[in-house]
Amino acid sequence: MAGIAGFTGYSGAELVRILSRHPAVEPVLLEFRESGERPHPLNGRELKRMPCTAESVKSAGLAAVFLATPADVSMNIAPALLETGATVIDLSGAFRLGTAENFERWYKEPHGAPDLFAEAAYGLPEFCRALVAKARLIANPGCYPTAANLALRPLVSAGVIHREWGIVCDAKSGVSGAGRKPSLKTSFCEVTENFSAYALFDHRHVPEILRTSGLEEAELSFTAQLLPLDRGILETIYFRARNAGSAEEILEIYRRAYASEPFVRLYPRGQTPDLRAVARTNFCDLGIHFDARGGRAIVVAAIDNLGKGAAGQAVQNMNIALGFEETAGLL
Repeated sequence: MAGIAGFTGYSGAELVRILSRHPAVEPVLLEFRESGERPHPLNGRELKRMPCTAESVKSAGLAAVFLATPADVSMNIAPALLETGATVIDLSGAFRLGTAENFERWYKEPHGAPDLFAEAAYGLPEFCRALVAKARLIANPGCYPTAANLALRPLVSAGVIHREWGIVCDAKSGVSGAGRKPSLKTSFCEVTENFSAYALFDHRHVPEILRTSGLEEAELSFTAQLLPLDRGILETIYFRARNAGSAEEILEIYRRAYASEPFVRLYPRGQTPDLRAVARTNFCDLGIHFDARGGRAIVVAAIDNLGKGAAGQAVQNMNIALGFEETAGLL
């Protein structure tokens, strides 16, 4: 059994949906506070519920606990849950940034459990699978960094980007990425028939991109924008190429990097992924365009922010940590 704290939020509800079809796991709803819950039909499947306490988790013998909770909640409850022996997979930003100092810089508040950074594995399986497999605390990546790092890290490692000329990551997300808590910015009248940029220069996902890609802060310009739709992320990444003369050469770098990866799909040169192709999946789709005359390159990355960007990736991490088939419940 695997517990889900924060099951009424968008990522938590997606976890319930995915785990309900998982061949080896029974989802359990962990209640940690009163919250508005969506109506459900009387003849729908009733899942087991219990309080989100260490005592309940231990007595039920839960193998894993997903925290689809705000960072402050995750910091507060993760230490006790880890003592039960369960693998904790945190979907918040509480443990993603490596140090308490990084967290405090980008989140503008002190960290409540700094000792746990020493053992928190960053859960981007394509690059951190070995760490995830032996971790008891997994920091599930943010949605924007997942797409950006899957697009950028192989190219940075291969040395085909003129880093000194800068990289632009133009990132657009559906509104569910902001969470279910009501706010004026994400209300219907503000979002519909609108398109807006936010958190320029200080988005909390920037340090995740830097930490995993190997880029320096001055080398990356990242802008997040809010699309008037419910889910999906499309990132258009611009850079000048070096040591690569064609889109096919860049595609070959991706082929080598992701040859055995079940959730990264590459498009033929000149073709571009879109949000419809990844909706309600755990895939990251990548497409490359290249202008040989000017050395200009564009990579387009598409994911579902609630799938590969949150709940789907969290289940992928659980599968690795608990020894299940990595694709279980996800294909």
